[in-house]
Amino acid sequence: MSQTIENYLAQLKVLMKDCDPATVRDAQADAEEYLRSAMAMEGQEAPSLDTIIEEYGTPEETAAAYQMMEKKMNPSLTMPQTKIDRPWLGRFFGIFGDARAWGSVLYMLISLITGTLYFSWAVTGISLSVSMIIMIFGIPLAALIFLSFRGLAWLEGRIVEALLGVRMPRRPVFTRKDITWVEKLKAIFGSKITWFSTLFLFVQFPLGIIYFVLFITLFAVGLAFIAVPVLQYVYHIPMFMWDGVAHVFEPWTMPLFVLAGIILLTTNMHIAKGLGSLHAKLARALLVAE
Repeated sequence: MSQTIENYLAQLKVLMKDCDPATVRDAQADAEEYLRSAMAMEGQEAPSLDTIIEEYGTPEETAAAYQMMEKKMNPSLTMPQTKIDRPWLGRFFGIFGDARAWGSVLYMLISLITGTLYFSWAVTGISLSVSMIIMIFGIPLAALIFLSFRGLAWLEGRIVEALLGVRMPRRPVFTRKDITWVEKLKAIFGSKITWFSTLFLFVQFPLGIIYFVLFITLFAVGLAFIAVPVLQYVYHIPMFMWDGVAHVFEPWTMPLFVLAGIILLTTNMHIAKGLGSLHAKLARALLVAE
């Protein structure tokens, strides 16, 4: 039975080789859950696998259905944007109308919080697993903790898809319930998804700090430049001290400060979009593991 279901999943993967890997993973997770759950029916006589496949669909039918749904299931931010032939100045300042840039900005802001939570739980979970490993329930406890890492990584994937606009798995990897504890442990600790998910939780912490500090610093400096004329001429606040004497900037420099602030804020948006694109590739590499 198991080998036959595995053959079904292997055929499905081959037939969907041109689809997004995240879509392939979702299709395999759906198919495996349905087939194994149907074969494990209790009470009435369990139907044959051929009957179940006839009801669910052959690998060809399932692949065709997911290929049809793939375009509709893609996040809106992945849709190709219409390229308008604009001068470089228009492209530079047009970043403020780019939904992907704003999604990246929001991701930069929350990444410090999520990264700290992930890292704290990962360190706590691994420390607890190592300390309990000598006890009889240590290994099952470690398995549950690593499963939680996979769950957090799946949740982060949903955030990445929503804000950074890349297709991520929408279904957790199916975990069989009809096998022994030893086989379950082998499936958990022998899976790339488990270890890549754990690695991602650790990596997210330093990256979250870098993203947050970089964005907030550039944002604050840009606003400070724009605020110079207001602080100097409205609130009469001296801009700097030299040898104990308060000094102000010359009036002709005020437009330069405002222009520099606007350019810095705009550049910050471009940096956020670029970092968001790079982080999305990293998330795909680690969380859509084969």
